[in-house]
Formats: sequence, structure tokens, C-alpha cells
Amino acid sequence: MSESARKILLATDGSREAERAAGMARELSGALGAELHVLYVRPVPEAYINQWSMAEPEFIDEIFESTGREARRKAEEEAAKIGAVAGVHAAVGRADAEIVRLAEELGAEMVVVGSRGLGAVRRALMGSVSVSVVRHAHTSVLVVRGEPDAETYFPGRILLATDGSKEAEVASRMAVEISVATDSPLHLLYALDLTPRPPYPHPLAGERWEHYLEEAKEKAREFVEERADRLRAAGAEVAVAKVAFGRPDAEIVEEAEELGASLVVTGSRGLGGVRRALMGSVSDSVVRHAHCPVLVVRRQEGRSR
Repeated sequence: MSESARKILLATDGSREAERAAGMARELSGALGAELHVLYVRPVPEAYINQWSMAEPEFIDEIFESTGREARRKAEEEAAKIGAVAGVHAAVGRADAEIVRLAEELGAEMVVVGSRGLGAVRRALMGSVSVSVVRHAHTSVLVVRGEPDAETYFPGRILLATDGSKEAEVASRMAVEISVATDSPLHLLYALDLTPRPPYPHPLAGERWEHYLEEAKEKAREFVEERADRLRAAGAEVAVAKVAFGRPDAEIVEEAEELGASLVVTGSRGLGGVRRALMGSVSDSVVRHAHCPVLVVRRQEGRSR
């Protein structure tokens, strides 16, 4: 197995959502020519955790060993469903922590996880494995939610959300590659947040603000057309280049639903540990609320890709 080979890590728990993630991971690994690795994480049974302080070391070792054997068995079962995979991995512990650890160990280019597709209220709560992996992984993360319109996700419409940042440029390159490899058209979206509106101390201030808004809108349209031309020059079929005015996360989610997108691609700021623990990023919100798969692309230091 080549150390320089591209790797995609699929994290599975055997659920229906994980099966959908497996299908998309299989499609992408084939299209991108990447090795597919499968990970199954088994938590330590909660009934035993409360007994750790009183347990003998041999008892603890036995629990970890038996849980590890079960995790390995399940990992091999899930890998067999997928077909040819480059590696089968099993771990015992917290799912999000083990996924992030193995992705870094493998040097995976992408992690693929399923999402439960929670309702609006539950999506707003913290704690899901997929959101935690998005926040803490050092690589790109694809969160798969929703059923494909056909038996496969691709070809399908890909929505690329851009804001002109370096992270968005990296996301654009990944979106172009997936678009070309899967024969899927790109839909480009730039969301310009025009709020909050400043108070008007006198009438002329209001006129200046309206003039600023018109200038900002015109520059946004020029920006998105210029980005669309770049994507076309890179080989992608750009079906639509659109500017939306409003909160970026809400506009991205709404556009993806209206479009019937097979995939949303967005960049990540690659925040440090403390800032990753805070809520509020656009990519975090899109992952929580989108009705389709979302690929959060993170720029990796030291990689040419």
C-alpha cells in the first residue's frame, strides 16, 4: 500500500445513515482514485464505566479486549458490505475522538460520516458525532444526510458556497475535482450578509447607506462571475453563478434545498481548539441544518493539494 496514496476514511456504526455514507464514500473513492478505509468504533459498555474505580486491572483489560474483538468483527462485517477496501480499522472509545485520531494517523484526505438527520430542534443542540468531527478533524469532513434522488448520489448538482477566503479557494478546488470526476454540474453561491443595518442619525446617512448597499451588491455580482469564470477555466461545468443577500448559512441551506443538491461544498476556517469549541461558524451551521450531504473542506498545512 503506497504511503502517498490518497485516502478516504469512512466511519460507520452499521446504521441506515452510515449505509448512505458508505455508498457516497464508495462513489467518491472510485471517482477520485482514493483508497477507502473503514472504521468501526465501539464504546465501552456504560454499565462497566461506573465500576472502574473498584475494578481490578485484569477486569478492565478483559472488558477492553472483548469490546475490541466485537468492534473488529463489526468493522469487518461493514467492510464486506462495501466491497474492496484498502483498510479495515476498529477502535474502542469515544467515536468522535477515535475518528479524528485515525484520520490524522492515516493522513486521510477526507473523513465520511453519516448523520441522523435530526429535526430542527435537535439539530440546534450540541453533541452529535458528526458535528464534533467537523470541528476537531484536521482534514476535510463529509457529513452525509438524506437519501439520493436515484440509486447513487452522482452525477448530481453540487452547490459550492464561496466567500473569497483562502479556505473557500481550497474548497473550490475540491468541488471542481469532484464535479469533473462525477460529471456533475457546479452551482456557485456567494451569500452577502447586509445586516445589521446601521441607525440613521440624519437623512444623508441613510442615503449614503443605500449607495453603499448598491455598490456592495454590484461588487458581489462581479466577484461571483469572476469566480465562475475561474471554475470553468479549471474544467468544471458551472450551471449557475448566484449572489444571495442574507445570512450565509441560511442562504446556503435554502439554496441547497431548492436546488435539490446532491452535495454542498464549503470551506472551513480551520479554527484552533478553543475556537472550534464555540458555536457560530457558517460551516458548522450548514452541517447542522442542510437536508443533503455537506463537505466541509479544510486546508491542510504541508499539502500541495
